[in-house]
Amino acid sequence: MQRSGPPLFAQPLATWERDGLKATLARAGLPADDLDHDGPLFWRFERDDVPVGFAGIEVHGTDALLRSLVTLPPLRLQGIGGAMVDKMETEARARGARAIYLLTGDSAAFFEKLGYAPCVRERVPAAIAATAPFARLASATVMMKQV
Repeated sequence: MQRSGPPLFAQPLATWERDGLKATLARAGLPADDLDHDGPLFWRFERDDVPVGFAGIEVHGTDALLRSLVTLPPLRLQGIGGAMVDKMETEARARGARAIYLLTGDSAAFFEKLGYAPCVRERVPAAIAATAPFARLASATVMMKQV
């Protein structure tokens, strides 16, 4: 289901654009040290030809990890984050995912509004639990949504 919000253009991130993503994630306090590895897929989001944020997914069979979701600071609280999540859910489904997991520090309420529910770490599929973000973010809240 498409959420209402600003119309966004999603463009797969080119390899040469990952430095910009790294800098944006670092400023937001999000991990950025594994962006050069194969596996994570990232997108740049624009509205009216202006960059508004980034997001990524890792798909492991029928499970996916939503990661590196960041809206650029001057554009927050305008519905852009929810629209980016919607596009990432669509991309994950297109790649065969039936469940999406994520890790969050202080944005659990935001993700709950989008249909994600807290999940016990021990119930996370092994392939998702083995990803780099899970190893680094041991204290983060794990959330899940069937898609």
